[in-house]
Amino acid sequence: MKILMLSWEYPPQVVGGLGRHVAELSEELAKLGQEVHVLTGDADGTPSVEVVEGVHVHRLRMYGPQGRDFIESVTHLNVHMLEAALGLIRQGHTFDIIHGHDWLAAHAGKTMKHGLMRPLVATIHATEFGRNHGLHNDQQRHISNLEWWLTYEAWKVICCSQYMRGEIQYIFQTPIDKISVLPNGVDVSDFSIEDSFDRRGFRRRYAADSEAIVFFVGRLVHEKGVDTLVETIPRVLSRFKRVKFVVAGRGPAEFALRERAQRLGVAQSVYFAGFIDDLTRNRLYACADVAVVPSLYEPFGIVALEAMAAGVPVVVSDTGGLSEIVQHAQNGLRAYPGNAQSLADNILAYLDAPEFARYIKTRALEMVKEEYSWSLIAQRTLAVYEEILSEFAESPWREADSFPADGILGGTRLTTQGALSRYQDTASFAHGFDNARESFPSQRGGV
Repeated sequence: MKILMLSWEYPPQVVGGLGRHVAELSEELAKLGQEVHVLTGDADGTPSVEVVEGVHVHRLRMYGPQGRDFIESVTHLNVHMLEAALGLIRQGHTFDIIHGHDWLAAHAGKTMKHGLMRPLVATIHATEFGRNHGLHNDQQRHISNLEWWLTYEAWKVICCSQYMRGEIQYIFQTPIDKISVLPNGVDVSDFSIEDSFDRRGFRRRYAADSEAIVFFVGRLVHEKGVDTLVETIPRVLSRFKRVKFVVAGRGPAEFALRERAQRLGVAQSVYFAGFIDDLTRNRLYACADVAVVPSLYEPFGIVALEAMAAGVPVVVSDTGGLSEIVQHAQNGLRAYPGNAQSLADNILAYLDAPEFARYIKTRALEMVKEEYSWSLIAQRTLAVYEEILSEFAESPWREADSFPADGILGGTRLTTQGALSRYQDTASFAHGFDNARESFPSQRGGV
């Protein structure tokens, strides 16, 4: 099978979890004998085309006018994706499946679907509605409409948790049988530490020998709950004096977090580590006594899985996909979202009972190996592809050689004129967005 992946980011260019997800999935699919080509943004110091772990990675040099804002820059990237895809086709490549990740690849994915007459798969990693607890300005509404458009155009929508399935159904009215739930994964070997690692010397960069380490890693934004973590610190210190909170990551909330720590009188107990690379992250996990994931919104919670894979007991917010990963007091602990006292109580449960902490981290590591390996997730993804191609073989798309074709838009049996009418609605939606959802009475059909 030949698969064309569309991703805004790909290692070493990584901002969030999307790039790592695409890389791990693509590499495992390649190990299963599939030919995977990834179209993605540029990364300094990397060739424009290379094969990485069996994956053909095409990094697109963004020449031409720069976007005035992030959305326009993403649109430019989509144009470059289309240009690269045409180049691959000119070289004789064909593709069975087009797989786009988030709204960041919506324009390119939709155009390739109709231009190549191949099925489109969409993975929705998070929604703009969920991230912001609603849609509050034109930019958020614009992104949400792109997300809806992508789910409409996709033959199948993949998401990472039952929580996200419900969110996608609620926001976009996507039929339940159009959505496949496939979790994110983790490779335990990625968190191994070299035998020569000087744990004590490294640890002393962040904490005194007598201090326990509570570790957070992630973007410093409100949705990650870091402000709740800072509010938690004096509550923990009131019962367990020798604790250092190591906060790794960057984001717009960093200044406010530092200022709040000063006002609470706990600045000396917080180490803001800034951005850290994977090696430093792994070494901090090796030194940490507790890992915290206090998110207010979390479609899945890959950071919790990574901490488990690294052998650190976790405290997570009881929200979103985190609630599906962590079973309370079995493989981790769950705190009430946004509740500093609840978060403190659960952190202290580990610090006060080292035997309990050891039991939890052992159970968690076993669960990660059994349920969240990337090899298993790649096999399940491949099964979704095969199901789509089987349906595709029986559909009007199989015989069509141009678009629009009779009865293939929206999954309903339309006349050519009706299909053209809806296609014109879609084109209008691509430029206007505001009233587009009313132009499509249903997401039924999975095209």
